[in-house]
Amino acid sequence: MKLEIPTAEAVEEFLVPSRYKALYGGRGALKSHFFAGLAIEECSRVPGTRMLCIREVQKSLKESSMRLLGDKIEQHKAPGFRDKNDRIDTPGGGVMVFQGLQDHTAESIKSFEGFRIAWVNEGQTLSSRSLEILRPTMRAPGSELWFDWNPRSPDDPVDKFFRGQTPPDGAIIKRVSYLDNPWFPAELEEERKHDELTNPHRYGHIWLGEYEPAAIGALWDRLILHRNRRHEAPELAQIVVSIDPATTNEEHSDEHGIIVGAIGSDQRGYVLEDGTLKGTPQQWAQRAVTLFDKWNADSIIIEINQGGDMCKQVLSTIRPYLPIKEVHATRGKHVRAEPISALYHADRISHIGTFPKLEDQLCLITASGYDGRGSPDRADALVWAFSHLFPSIVKKAVKPTISRPIVRAGGWMA
Repeated sequence: MKLEIPTAEAVEEFLVPSRYKALYGGRGALKSHFFAGLAIEECSRVPGTRMLCIREVQKSLKESSMRLLGDKIEQHKAPGFRDKNDRIDTPGGGVMVFQGLQDHTAESIKSFEGFRIAWVNEGQTLSSRSLEILRPTMRAPGSELWFDWNPRSPDDPVDKFFRGQTPPDGAIIKRVSYLDNPWFPAELEEERKHDELTNPHRYGHIWLGEYEPAAIGALWDRLILHRNRRHEAPELAQIVVSIDPATTNEEHSDEHGIIVGAIGSDQRGYVLEDGTLKGTPQQWAQRAVTLFDKWNADSIIIEINQGGDMCKQVLSTIRPYLPIKEVHATRGKHVRAEPISALYHADRISHIGTFPKLEDQLCLITASGYDGRGSPDRADALVWAFSHLFPSIVKKAVKPTISRPIVRAGGWMA
């Protein structure tokens, strides 16, 4: 029997077959409700479907997706489903079972090899071990794995699997928010507005699917970044490619931060692209020149604390006579970052699109320093770019040093 449940336009692409279907976002973004409805549709369309409903930890059925599925079945009056206390029987002799993967081993999970669908709910808590034993278990022809989660950190195994450098081929991966939910209730809208006003530090994570803020007293926050995000820039008056090169090229070396920044005809700043990479000096120089050409930039800004003349020479081997401006750090990273952060808080800088890794670094810079791992090379490159584009703001932020004689007891020459 074909059972049609209304589908929001934002997730219609998930209605086609795919080995992996991954949906992430914040509260009210219809992630769980969509997959619950899709599960009922699939079990009705293909009688005998066996489905595994998963969380990392499930101490009781109250902590599972069973209640949501039961509500959906009742709401749509779906025939052929039977609630059996610890499972849901589906049309044609199929079944939905509810499991916590933390309690399974590679051997015990084999009992689910014939299941056609696995739905991982609240996937941000899934461990790398659980992900490793689940994927090969789902091996039936045409089997699918569904994931929904609200990202906590780029180090979460499910987030790294789908949003890392090598996501699985053919996977359908999408971010959604409450704005994509045509049935977003008025009650939740009131809660959202309250959090926007009273809890800006966590608003981005709760409602927009941003990573959890990890630094207390960070100079940037997710709400500021989201509030000023734009899809396109106006006419641009000046464009720079800014580079914060790493000092070494080893496996565990820092990245070479490369950011394209601009100032518009409206006198606002814009982040256009993050071209950061790991590699040799020749590779970062080639990337920088490629971006210089792509954006028809006016100059290249490069920090030379560690590299000295070498930085300029490397760029010159790729393209002679580039307009290069060398900058030298005389203050700490967080001190240099403060006036640029102030521009963001004054709604003077926008990101054209989303730059997750750059934005992670920004939200880990505090007044006391960087609270993340390694060096914030992307953020440093951004700070250099806008320090060049907004020179008067930076000069105002630098307090003059006043020298005074040291007075000791008995006179100043004692």
